[in-house]
Amino acid sequence: MNIVLRLAWRNLWRHSKRTWLTIGAMVFSNVLLVFMISIQFGMYGLMIDNTLQVFTGHMQIQAPGYKDDQKMRQTVPDIVPLASKLREAFQTDTIAARGWAFGLASSEERSYGIGIFGVEPTFEPHVSSIPGLIKDGRYLRDNDATEIVLGAVLARNLRVTTGDELTLLGSGRDGSFAAAVLVVVGIFESGVADIDRNFAEMPLQSFQDIFYMDGAGHQVVISATTLDEAELLRPGIVAALPLDSDLVVHDWDTLLPGLKQAIQADMGSAFFMYGILVILVAFSVLNTQLMSVLERTHEFGIVMSLGLKPGRLGRLVMLETAMMGLIGFVLGAIAGALFTSWFTVNGLSIPGMEEMAANFNLPARVYPQVTPWTMVAGPLVVFLFTLLAALYPALRLHRLHPVEAMRAN
Repeated sequence: MNIVLRLAWRNLWRHSKRTWLTIGAMVFSNVLLVFMISIQFGMYGLMIDNTLQVFTGHMQIQAPGYKDDQKMRQTVPDIVPLASKLREAFQTDTIAARGWAFGLASSEERSYGIGIFGVEPTFEPHVSSIPGLIKDGRYLRDNDATEIVLGAVLARNLRVTTGDELTLLGSGRDGSFAAAVLVVVGIFESGVADIDRNFAEMPLQSFQDIFYMDGAGHQVVISATTLDEAELLRPGIVAALPLDSDLVVHDWDTLLPGLKQAIQADMGSAFFMYGILVILVAFSVLNTQLMSVLERTHEFGIVMSLGLKPGRLGRLVMLETAMMGLIGFVLGAIAGALFTSWFTVNGLSIPGMEEMAANFNLPARVYPQVTPWTMVAGPLVVFLFTLLAALYPALRLHRLHPVEAMRAN
């Protein structure tokens, strides 16, 4: 082994208790960072996936300006053939056409304004979780049936159950009066109050007939297995659109800017707390190495008088710190991964967080996401900051004079 490495290793264990205490602080912070970052990004993944699975999908094809205005006349022409063409081109069922309108739903006792989606009953279950959340009755079956499914809160407000009839009034695409009588065949409960209170679904063909859409719709929803797959899929979707159309493709973060902003805000506050933890560990390393340098001032004075340059001594101190930091890095990353892996199987439930989790469309039990990135990112930052903390003790040696140093006790 190189003499410098041997010397650095020996110096590191001169005061083994102090060294182990400093390494212990690094290991503890690394375990905490691995655990918290894994939970954080696991929650982000759940938040995005659960939100996109309800209605939005990973991307949507829309008419220009529809995202901001959502006007009835801003339509995608021949929307069902377009969705069918895309499904055939990409060999997937996770593409579905939709229409959207605002209407007045009236039961025998009450009336409420609702947003109503016209959907393809065959393909909607592949892009939305709503069809699987029916708690009473069934989901839509026939594309031209005059039937409707409602959110649980909306059904309660209208005082209707499955089998009851609703009168739907609205305005058609051409400005004409739209009206229909629909049978409630199912009631869904998503767990998100705004969705369960305000939205309903009906077959797309019936929707087009009632609102005089002339074969048009408003959204072609595309879902992917993962966000990375969606990014790879997007260029192909854009290329498959008719050349003479002015249709646009919106990603999930464009469709739901509030979700992305909430994640960014949470990341900002979390990284601030992580930064405080890392700085505390860095000061612990600074204290350890500074004490080590001060204790060896007399020794450093002797070797400098024999011709050893201060730069060599500074590199020795940095090497000692790097060894200590590397031990903390390896032990902390492994311990953090093992600790977090238990929760990836069993999950983590915090009492009292159920209501907050529901607001972000999250389950009550959270499962951390251990990846090579979450395992290494936090410990790597701690390692870099330990090296940064050792710069001051190392640079301090450049101001050391051999005679004065040898006089030190």
